[in-house]
Amino acid sequence: MKRIFFFLCVVTSLQSCNQTTITGESNSYADAMTLDTSAYNSLHKTYREVALTNRRFKHQDIVDLVKVREEKDVLQVAEIGKSVESRAIYKLRYGNGDKKVMLWSQMHGDEPTATMALFDIFNFLEGGNDGFDSIRIALKDNLTIHFIPMLNPDGAERFIRRNAQYVDLNRDARANHTVEAKLLRRMAEEIKPNYGFNLHDQSIYYNVPGTKNPVTIAMLAPAYNADREVNDVRKGAMQLIVGMNNLLQQYIPDAVAKYDDTYSPRGFGDNFQAWGASTVLIESGGLKGDPEKQEIRRFNFAIILNALLEIAQGSYKKYDYKAYDKIPFNASQLHDVVIRQVDLGTDSVPLKTDIAIRRAELTVERDYCVRGWIEDIGDLEGTYGYDELDAGGLKFVQGKVYPKVFQTVDDISNSSAWELLKDGYIAVRVMSRGQDRLHNLPLVIAAGTEILPTPRIVLTGTSNFFLGDGATLKYAVVNGYLIDLSQPPLENFYKNWIN
Repeated sequence: MKRIFFFLCVVTSLQSCNQTTITGESNSYADAMTLDTSAYNSLHKTYREVALTNRRFKHQDIVDLVKVREEKDVLQVAEIGKSVESRAIYKLRYGNGDKKVMLWSQMHGDEPTATMALFDIFNFLEGGNDGFDSIRIALKDNLTIHFIPMLNPDGAERFIRRNAQYVDLNRDARANHTVEAKLLRRMAEEIKPNYGFNLHDQSIYYNVPGTKNPVTIAMLAPAYNADREVNDVRKGAMQLIVGMNNLLQQYIPDAVAKYDDTYSPRGFGDNFQAWGASTVLIESGGLKGDPEKQEIRRFNFAIILNALLEIAQGSYKKYDYKAYDKIPFNASQLHDVVIRQVDLGTDSVPLKTDIAIRRAELTVERDYCVRGWIEDIGDLEGTYGYDELDAGGLKFVQGKVYPKVFQTVDDISNSSAWELLKDGYIAVRVMSRGQDRLHNLPLVIAAGTEILPTPRIVLTGTSNFFLGDGATLKYAVVNGYLIDLSQPPLENFYKNWIN
């Protein structure tokens, strides 16, 4: 055992290492085991579940992975119920300690980031002889952890928020109209957890107030009453969040916020808090360049595992819960693209103003395409974009339709699409869609239909046009993507649809 702890100290730069198995809490947390970001990164690289890399995985993918857990017999697997459409819902248990922890993910079917992270944690718990057995022992001896991944399998199958009856499960804690909500309520009554983790994804358009930083992770210690009072239960959740924020600031400084803490008597987080479980809401938000949220998944792995370790040791109690109030609340001022001071005027009516563009995802089986549109026009000072452009001196230019008709989209290479775009062609036609209606080209593509390029910027209208200085085209906007025409676009970045 001492040899394992020594290795742990060396490879993870622990602040301190307890040389004996943890069996209880101490009023002093100087001996508490802690892991740094490099240790969590190393663990995640080793134990990341490779079967889950796309957000639109299906229920059967989870079933297959749960069966693997069942065979290994490190986590105790139980089918605890079925969804409206008779898909199995599972609970996995680890440990035999006195402190009971309950985690549930994907109660909204299109919020899968934490589900991926939970399976990464399952792989870690099943590991061994890697220098981190002391962590597993601490968790096993001090906690009984109940994981419910994918509470809403019917919603996950469709990649929609609500269940098959179109009810929001997180607004059904009070009435329990749905079978899934009844199941979660029953688990709460049977387990009587001391700690709860309500795991979600939030909009990628929240930003840290006063900055263009997307909120990558938001957290909340939900209120248990309308006055949002702080008792010992909620205080514990706040302390856990302070510890999680300390870790997150090393990963994503100035990209953490709090979710709205308005009391919701219908919400499960609020009710778990009222039922006596120190409950933490985790919301996975946005990170530029991480559309499948694989980096955010890694952050979830780290903060959840870190929180479980701190619960096991009681070391989260060292944090001043008032530091929770210093974490800002989500702001909602973010767009996909903001273009400032673009010339949209005519010869008779001048207009230089700002425009904001939004892209919406449309699910196609396990993939998706996007649809971009003009979200706002006018003074957008104080709003931000994942991509921003100062278009001073640039004017709206209507795109052209290429006269040649291609057989299928496969006849258009990325390089030829790029040349067409630079020549002012924003759209092409094809005779047939081919086998797949999705494509990754920086063009509008239509099969058998007339294409009408955007003649002018219209609120809620399509977003396919050029920006030029009167002599040269400088930028293209294709389906809501801003493309710098001086730099070839990235292959396989665009998620477009053949009309």
